[in-house]
Amino acid sequence: MRPKPPLSKPALARYRGNWQSEIDSAAIYRAMAAAEPQTDLAALYRRLAQAEEGHALFWQRRLEQALGHPLQPRTSTRARVLIWLARRLGANAVLPTVMSQEADNRGSYDGQAETRSTTMPAQERSHARLLAHLSSRARHGWNGSRYAQLEGRHGASDGNALRAAVLGANDGLVSTFCLLMGAAGAQFSGSALLTTALAGALAGAGSMAMGEWISVQSARELYARQIAAEADELEQAPEEEREELVLIYQAKGFSAEEAQAISHRVMAQHGSALDTLVREELGINPDELGGSPWAAAGTSCAVFLLGAAVPALPLLWVSGPLAVQACAAASGLGLLLIGMGITLFTGGSAWRGGLRQLAIGAAAAALTYGAGRWLATGLS
Repeated sequence: MRPKPPLSKPALARYRGNWQSEIDSAAIYRAMAAAEPQTDLAALYRRLAQAEEGHALFWQRRLEQALGHPLQPRTSTRARVLIWLARRLGANAVLPTVMSQEADNRGSYDGQAETRSTTMPAQERSHARLLAHLSSRARHGWNGSRYAQLEGRHGASDGNALRAAVLGANDGLVSTFCLLMGAAGAQFSGSALLTTALAGALAGAGSMAMGEWISVQSARELYARQIAAEADELEQAPEEEREELVLIYQAKGFSAEEAQAISHRVMAQHGSALDTLVREELGINPDELGGSPWAAAGTSCAVFLLGAAVPALPLLWVSGPLAVQACAAASGLGLLLIGMGITLFTGGSAWRGGLRQLAIGAAAAALTYGAGRWLATGLS
């Protein structure tokens, strides 16, 4: 029997990428299962982990055969951060990120010859569908809040709030950094720089808080009007609303007979019917209505100030030309860390994301510094 030819570098890299992805997914699901208080949902996460562990073993065996030595599985830095977040903030804190990752990977094995005769492509697509539609499947003991969180409809909940916090801190850092560089270019004194940083941070935080409050409050008012309109339609044309439910359940994969039976049971009670129509037809969680505007405003203000503190704090201890350098160094480090943090939700290389964020922030700061110098020269 002729020996198999050695793997090419692209094939070896693909094997390694597949293996690492499955290792990370399994570890994250295990952490989510341990952090999930709902026993049925925790059991589901454990089943997903077992499937991913089987996939990881599939690629590990092929890699070991190609390399000629055993391998030790290790989770990536990104996975370890997500596991840390799941353990401390709960499974829902990382669920939107995991859902997005599964959606991206749902067809990853479809074109790979090694998995063509296995169940792995179908399992990956099943995982993506399961996480995307988990909220639409009626399970005893799961509440409306859990449904909305699983579907990721509300930008201010759980894992999406983590994204908002990172981006809010980035806004505070970049805007304050650029403001200080503009003032430095205009050759402001040390006390004037500190005053500028404080005024800019407070103005930006107030603007962010007000904008977030208006956004969430407007959404709540819109949702309330939509729910009232749906209640009126249910009162005036119940049969039409029942037919809409039939279509919704058929779209979810139920047969026509099953959809008819479910819709009849739902419509038998007015309160249950309205709640179901609001969730299924409008995509609104009536228990939350988009969240609290005051909580959103407070969070937005806090994370903006947190980011703004990065370039401003060095001014409390350093003065003169060194203050501008310290401000730039602190801001550069902050931008690098934020860029790396964003890749937790988007995937990709942490260093590439961090350096990209640093380059963009540095370019913006250089632009405002130049504008400050030009204005100062023109005015003088």
